[in-house]
Amino acid sequence: MENNGTTIILMSGDMDKVMAAFNIAIGAAAMGKETNMFFTFWGIKAIQKGNYTGKSFFGRAMGFLNRGGIDRIGPSRFNFWGLGRWMFKQMMKNHHITPLAELRKTAMDLGVKFLPCQMSMEVMEIKHEDLIDGVEETCGVATMLERADHSKQTLFI
Repeated sequence: MENNGTTIILMSGDMDKVMAAFNIAIGAAAMGKETNMFFTFWGIKAIQKGNYTGKSFFGRAMGFLNRGGIDRIGPSRFNFWGLGRWMFKQMMKNHHITPLAELRKTAMDLGVKFLPCQMSMEVMEIKHEDLIDGVEETCGVATMLERADHSKQTLFI
């Protein structure tokens, strides 16, 4: 493993930040860099199927109130209870901006490795089956740090 890769740690589940992370990952992978994305806490929303999650009372409540799925992700500002998400999607469509789901698929097609954080998934009671196909097995911070060690860039979003 050479030290020319890119590791992106995605902690945010906000539309604009997820879009930036996928765009950077696509750019790095297109340049031939080994590219890893470590999805932690709210960032996991970008790789969830969008089904309800959780087993305990709090886990089910979080799964209901903060259901993941790429189409449910709202902007970091001006979300307005989902109206902002709809507005941004319309504006992106009008300006021929690639939708998030398509960016995610492109990143996967280019070989970007999607690494879900085991601790975050345990805390939020999300199972690997709740994630989209093609996501690596859950891993911890040690795996992420090992990947970062072999990267020229490590970005935290």
